[in-house]
Amino acid sequence: MTSATQQFLVVLEKNSLLLAFALTGTTVWVSYFLSDKLTRGRLHGSAIAIFIGLVTAYIGGIITNGKQGISDLPVLSGIGLMGGAMLRDLSIVATAFGVRAEEFSKSGMIGALSLFTGITVSFLVGGLVAYCFGYRDAISITTLGAGAATYIVGPVTGSAIGASSEVIALSVAAGLVKAIMVMTLTPFIAKLIGLNNPRAAMIFGGIMGTNSGVMAGLAATDPKLVPYGAMTATFYTGLGCLLGPSVIFIVNRAIFG
Repeated sequence: MTSATQQFLVVLEKNSLLLAFALTGTTVWVSYFLSDKLTRGRLHGSAIAIFIGLVTAYIGGIITNGKQGISDLPVLSGIGLMGGAMLRDLSIVATAFGVRAEEFSKSGMIGALSLFTGITVSFLVGGLVAYCFGYRDAISITTLGAGAATYIVGPVTGSAIGASSEVIALSVAAGLVKAIMVMTLTPFIAKLIGLNNPRAAMIFGGIMGTNSGVMAGLAATDPKLVPYGAMTATFYTGLGCLLGPSVIFIVNRAIFG
């Protein structure tokens, strides 16, 4: 390796966060280009970007034998910061500022009911699948049920109740599968379920819950609906993180011991 190359890598390492923004922007641009040219927008660019991210994380893990995916490479360490919880939550909050208060208030009791319905159904389905695959303890069943809610609720719940790292990893995988399914299928079923107004978007976000899936799916359906779905999906995540390690875990422990 020449001295010029070494100096160039040193500069990139010192500006790793700036490099992360540049690479992420390029990835998103390529993803939306492929979405437009290959699928005419039916498969949203966010879904393609997530797939590219998962592939690069897998490659990074193989190269470095590390735990943080591609960010284990020193020159790409900024991706770990950029993809962390701080900027993620900031993005979610910023998206929610696009909501019109009068439209949000129209959801009323149905909007609140959709949150509890979505969380309950997700935990039940995830827990049932976990039970069918041989998990019999309350900790694993609760954690995997939480993963079926979202890939954020899964690790939060698992860490709080003492789940193993393997079970937590499975809960994240379950949440990612759900997010990808929601973002890819939403444009195809939007007309069938009347997903064409802010009230419907809020109910949809409350039932589905996964922020990335809901926002990408609504963006491919009607970008104007994104802030409304994002708002209730954010409430869903917070409510899931609250109920998972407490009420739902207590119920599962009473049933499974």
